[in-house]
Amino acid sequence: MTEKRVVITGMGAVTSIGKNTSEFKESLFNGRCGITSIEGMDQFGELSVHVAGMVKDFKPAEMGMDAGSVRRSDKFSQFGICAAIQAMEQSGLKADENIPASRLGVYVGSGIGGMQTFIDQTLVMNNEGARRISPLFIPMMIGNLGAGNIAIKFNAQGPCLPVVSACATSTHAVGEAFRAIKYGMADAIIAGGTEAAVNPLAIGGFANMKALSTAENPLEACLPFDKRRGGFVMAEGAGILILEEYEHAVKRGAHIIAEVAGYGNTCDAYHYTAPRPDGTTTAASLSLALAEAGYNANDLLYINAHGTGTHMNDACETKAIKIALGEEQARKVMISSTKSMHGHMLGATGAVELIASAIALEEGVLPPTIGYKEPDPECDLDYIPNTARKIQAEYALSCSLGFGGHNAAVALKRYHD
Repeated sequence: MTEKRVVITGMGAVTSIGKNTSEFKESLFNGRCGITSIEGMDQFGELSVHVAGMVKDFKPAEMGMDAGSVRRSDKFSQFGICAAIQAMEQSGLKADENIPASRLGVYVGSGIGGMQTFIDQTLVMNNEGARRISPLFIPMMIGNLGAGNIAIKFNAQGPCLPVVSACATSTHAVGEAFRAIKYGMADAIIAGGTEAAVNPLAIGGFANMKALSTAENPLEACLPFDKRRGGFVMAEGAGILILEEYEHAVKRGAHIIAEVAGYGNTCDAYHYTAPRPDGTTTAASLSLALAEAGYNANDLLYINAHGTGTHMNDACETKAIKIALGEEQARKVMISSTKSMHGHMLGATGAVELIASAIALEEGVLPPTIGYKEPDPECDLDYIPNTARKIQAEYALSCSLGFGGHNAAVALKRYHD
């Protein structure tokens, strides 16, 4: 079987630092923080969590969704559909016009799905009885409907795979979409993730695990790789990329943003929430992606790290980078965690960080890790502190780690005409 090249021809982002890729890019390059104090959530009671990365002034009807679809969709679906509209508009793809509907797929996942719908309808059942549960409860709540609704919107009749692997969800979705196109199962795939879990139930669960930052100052809440780090910051949003077979994209004159060149997928097989402490299995996912991409030590590499701001993640991820690249080479690569700006979007975060990585390659500007002040001996690499760096990388590697031990890494390559 002939292996196909795979490129990115469209991107869409709905995040706390921008409701489109143009706003998102500007925020990345200027180190703008989208984490804010949580407002209007009295249900939090005694919980000690004060901040989140929320999408402010989100109006799906003004972003291409019809009123009926908005009413029938949980917010996680709305985020995904709106990001997909942006990405498809940029790509210029239209089913049965310049791509057969049967060759256009959707690989969009969500780690949690329609949690707000679940909460709302549970309250209905408790207060009014089971007969009052909405007939839309199931189709609004189940996690595959993000992908299903996007497929309906764009008449995408090809392969449809809604991945669920916690915080690695959308990195896996993009990686699996890459493989599907590489081996001829589709000509283009709408790939990524979407999440809307900034609510008391989700935040309460993570907070009681001691996973979340309890900082009150939004600018000091998410501190990846910093010695003061104390947990991650929940966020919401969506990231969608259009992956397309290279010859198909060239033939129709599409703008190519970057090339998707490698994918690594491993499991810690260690613990249901904690990463494997020695970093070996995470390192294996990074090595697999870089090897498939054709990276070598002479190539300038940018890594968009998982970088959650939890003590264990950041230390283990630093170990993994050193194992994958070797100590000497690891000290030459440039690393940042854009979660320091947009927060942790759970199942959507990997796709959003791949968008940041593609922007970095196309623009020749590497986004920073903001809020970084105090180095940690366990995290002693170059994390691009506080200020974006104007430098042209040839490769970008984005990695995500999910509860259950899921490790995912996707390698991008700078596109040359």
